[in-house]
Amino acid sequence: MCFDGIITGLHLTNMGLVGAIDIDALAQIRGLRTISLMNNNFSGPMPQFNKLGVLKALLLTGNSFSGEIPADFFSHLNSLKKVWLNENKFTGNIPKSLGQLTHLIELHLENNQFNGPIPNFTQPISSLDFSNNKLEGEIPGILAKYNATAFSGNDGLCGPPLEKACSGRGAQMALSGNSLNDENANNTKLIVGGVIATMIVVLLYALLSSKNGREDEFSQLGKEHVGEVVEVDVRSSHKRAGNYSNSEHSNRRSGGAASASASSSSSHHGKSGSMTDLVMVNEEKGSFGMADLMKAAAEVLGNGGLGSAYKAVMTTGLSVAVKRMREMNRMGRDGFDAEMRRFGRLRHKNILTPLAYHYRREEKLLVSEYISKGSLLYVLHGDRGSSHAELNWPTRLKIIQGIARGLGFLYSEFSSYDLPHGNLKSSNVLLTDDHDPILSDYAFQPLMNPANAVQAMFAFKTPDFLQYQRVSNKTDVYCLGIIILEILTGKFPSQYLTNGKGGIDAVQWVMSAHGDVDQEMELLDPEIAASTVAVNHMLQLLHVGAACVESNPQQRIDMREAIRRIDEVQV
Repeated sequence: MCFDGIITGLHLTNMGLVGAIDIDALAQIRGLRTISLMNNNFSGPMPQFNKLGVLKALLLTGNSFSGEIPADFFSHLNSLKKVWLNENKFTGNIPKSLGQLTHLIELHLENNQFNGPIPNFTQPISSLDFSNNKLEGEIPGILAKYNATAFSGNDGLCGPPLEKACSGRGAQMALSGNSLNDENANNTKLIVGGVIATMIVVLLYALLSSKNGREDEFSQLGKEHVGEVVEVDVRSSHKRAGNYSNSEHSNRRSGGAASASASSSSSHHGKSGSMTDLVMVNEEKGSFGMADLMKAAAEVLGNGGLGSAYKAVMTTGLSVAVKRMREMNRMGRDGFDAEMRRFGRLRHKNILTPLAYHYRREEKLLVSEYISKGSLLYVLHGDRGSSHAELNWPTRLKIIQGIARGLGFLYSEFSSYDLPHGNLKSSNVLLTDDHDPILSDYAFQPLMNPANAVQAMFAFKTPDFLQYQRVSNKTDVYCLGIIILEILTGKFPSQYLTNGKGGIDAVQWVMSAHGDVDQEMELLDPEIAASTVAVNHMLQLLHVGAACVESNPQQRIDMREAIRRIDEVQV
């Protein structure tokens, strides 16, 4: 992930990576703020990430790291906001230094083998989970307000929010355990004093050097794992782009985007539909096969709820986006082929039409044109360069109206579907160089098993499903409303986050100001509100957004009415 030409995030998830992590090499990336190595095969003791003192997020979920973490490991990582160590094999006490991180907002340690007491924390944490470890003693009072599930699976824990009351021994254990942590920390400091001194020199050097770079202004790194909207050029001589195969691969940038989804047998162009080939469904950009895709220079774009994404540049110069999806198993091969060919026939200025697909029972590849400007999510929240500066009021209105027209087309083409889109959010709205919006990841619900759809699609994060246990055409209207409010306020909606922690609750914020013009004007992004001649039009659109996010679907306007009212708004 890059910002203003500086690498700020390293997101290498779901790639089957193994081996040693070169911390010294990472220390040379002076703007590095986020490391995500989730769902790989790394093992062994915790790497010395504490040499990277300016990290804001350390995400190691789903590996096999093991052993004890020194009590003072996090002492020099004062900028950390997110620590995800869950789904590993860590043992020993939870490092006491975690409790001293003043900026920490997310802590996930579940499904490890940590033992002993939970350390004291200096301030509340938005999202935490200690479940399924071997922790003991009384839960610190500052954590008593959290849900009991965050502490479940630890038979030795007691005190609120658990129903199990603490005996005198439980409380004493918590106190003595923290004292023991202090003693262990002191011993550790004596043993590794020389190493710490060396680390301090490295950290000072990194801090001094970083003054020449700009601070990462995109505080939403990690939300939705928005690496899917920023390019990363990952060079590797041993791993392919994605966990398609364990075979060795040399001298290719991240490997071919299709790598081992094809077997070692050669693949043929286009239309045969063999198990090792691509099936072309739209030849407007030319015809190509799996062999062409395997030879392409590939870059990891990141992960979203539906799977991994890559950029591939063909030898012909054509750039495509390849999505690798594991959850589309509801239909057999013939049904899936029919849906893909239907998608391939779609033609609309605001709709991303796929070019080709590859079918295997366990996973699918969906190939489409690569849109270089990236997603609305990134341009609005992550880019503080020229692209963001271009988001004036006329441009924002153009984007909203283009999204509405794209939805109108989908609602015509997929009128029989409960969810003609189903996954509408700003990360699935791509922008052309002229800021024309292009909708992606639409109409996938029939391809997915219900349980997978609930986990992966934004429609199932709305009040329609959470409160009423059903989705309908009006669910997409709610999602459209979130995007309208997001664009007008310039704020990242908390609705995009699984736990709702972080960002701004756009719906509550707008509803609280409803009917008070002065308060409504304060909701508008200052970068567009300065255009006083257009404020009335902005408020007109704000009211459309508010009507779209009415929590009760029966009281919410339908898509046709939403589109009509959006089209009425003038610059």
